[in-house]
Amino acid sequence: MEHQRVFRGVATALITPTTDSGIDFAAFRRLINWQIDEGINALLICGTTGEGSTLSDAEHRDALSCAVETAAGRVPIIAGTGSNDTAYAVELTKFACSLGCDAVLCVTPYYNKATQKGLVAMYGAIADASEKPVIIYNVPSRTGVNVEPATYVELAKHPNIAGTKEANGNISKIVETAALVGDQLDIYSGNDDEIVPILACGGQGVISVLSNVAPRETVELCDRYFRGDVAGAMALQAKYMPLIRSLFCEVNPIPVKAAMAAMGFCENHLRLPLTPMEEGHYQTMLQRMRDVGIAV
Repeated sequence: MEHQRVFRGVATALITPTTDSGIDFAAFRRLINWQIDEGINALLICGTTGEGSTLSDAEHRDALSCAVETAAGRVPIIAGTGSNDTAYAVELTKFACSLGCDAVLCVTPYYNKATQKGLVAMYGAIADASEKPVIIYNVPSRTGVNVEPATYVELAKHPNIAGTKEANGNISKIVETAALVGDQLDIYSGNDDEIVPILACGGQGVISVLSNVAPRETVELCDRYFRGDVAGAMALQAKYMPLIRSLFCEVNPIPVKAAMAAMGFCENHLRLPLTPMEEGHYQTMLQRMRDVGIAV
């Protein structure tokens, strides 16, 4: 049975606009509508960039509800429902499915970590409970655990496991995974500085931080590659590399929250342990935004 493809191209790992009072839903709706108007292919809500780990359970659910209602079927909504508590991830996944989210993204368990056997058991439990496709999120720099290529072979056997957001930074491992899973699992870049390399491995797109500030341009990068214009895609990858470096010069989403605030979309409000961007880094990022034509 062929797996379900959630999207092809670019899904924005969307920020969650917040204030001292909680989520700014007016700003959130405006942001979602702007992203869709700019041609984005999908939206990830309450992921790492959306500060899902510091949203209360009620806020998390309200943000997902707002996104589904606002998008109104125009693009797929992917719900961040991962946790290092599998029971909670299952509960949140069921809720996201009941809302009408189109897929869920589940990070590997952080802090308590897991063996490869544990990863298969955890993702199996989530996928068994899910009515929608599940995308794995592999980001060992944050979680301390890597999904190995042989483990992807096991995970890909589950009909509800549709893809992986690969942010392990190891192209060799991603090549190996692509060779092993073939058409059974869609691979998405989880790093904006590796979009073209991962597309070259057979990737189907990117789950992106960059596309918060440059959605149309990030979509164009992928579209050029899919049209066979590899040189054109690489030209855009190179053009945006200085900005990408600024967006990751401090822990994500510190820089992108500051960038979106500078663009007028939200307050530059973060929840501890995240703190506002250092002034020197901020000024460099603003210049790099201007250099690619983003008005700030």
